[in-house]
Amino acid sequence: MRKLLTGYVVSFNRRYHRTGQLFQNRYKSIICQEDAYFTELVRYIHLNPLRTKVVSTLDELDRFAYSGHGAVMGRKERSWQDADYVLHFFGKNTGDARTAYHSYVEDGIHHGRREELSGGGLVRSLGGWSEIKGQRQRVKGDQRILGDSGFVLKILAEAGEHYERKFALKNKGHTLESIAEKVSTLYNVSREEMLSKNRRKTIVEARSLFCHIAVHDLNVTVTDVARLVGMAPSAISYAVMRGKKIAEEKELKIMEELLK
Repeated sequence: MRKLLTGYVVSFNRRYHRTGQLFQNRYKSIICQEDAYFTELVRYIHLNPLRTKVVSTLDELDRFAYSGHGAVMGRKERSWQDADYVLHFFGKNTGDARTAYHSYVEDGIHHGRREELSGGGLVRSLGGWSEIKGQRQRVKGDQRILGDSGFVLKILAEAGEHYERKFALKNKGHTLESIAEKVSTLYNVSREEMLSKNRRKTIVEARSLFCHIAVHDLNVTVTDVARLVGMAPSAISYAVMRGKKIAEEKELKIMEELLK
């Protein structure tokens, strides 16, 4: 999304000799509690063109090019859209699932704008997790999270732990270099080997764990890590995911070592 909102906009403005922002608002995403809200949210988003009168009927919406609804209905072919994931909530057979999904969307037409699904009706953050922890009242929601109170508090707690770790690492004076030294020592490889493009299993694991800690815990950008390792940002993103899995599977205690 950053590339779309910066690189693409710069290219577009240069091509059409214009200046200023291209999109009305900044990109916003929310965490959604799947079992309680996912299908409601899909229906609400897919009905936007009908709700705003861009199309007049549900039949027109089925054929509308600029919505995910048409792909779910099998009217549009989009390899990048996971329509099957939506359909599995409505039935095991694709045909029956599409029929059930279509009826579900049709039932939502009369609901109109729903504040609880667009963010306006959710309780806003009370100023960050540290402020929320100091409040005795029950927090019902957060504009960045869609779910029940228990789900919201769980996500905020996880976010709080993440930021506490990040600041703890920085307070200890940790940098990319010190993290690289710790991880390479853990795997008994040299720093140079770990940051090379060597594909030996041990080195790949070490490099992946290093990338995960750097991006997830130290909050270093993927671009900066890619520059240090000499790999493409996309490759670093995959390494971050691998590193997270490695840390979870092996229950590595490296964070405890870093915070000593």
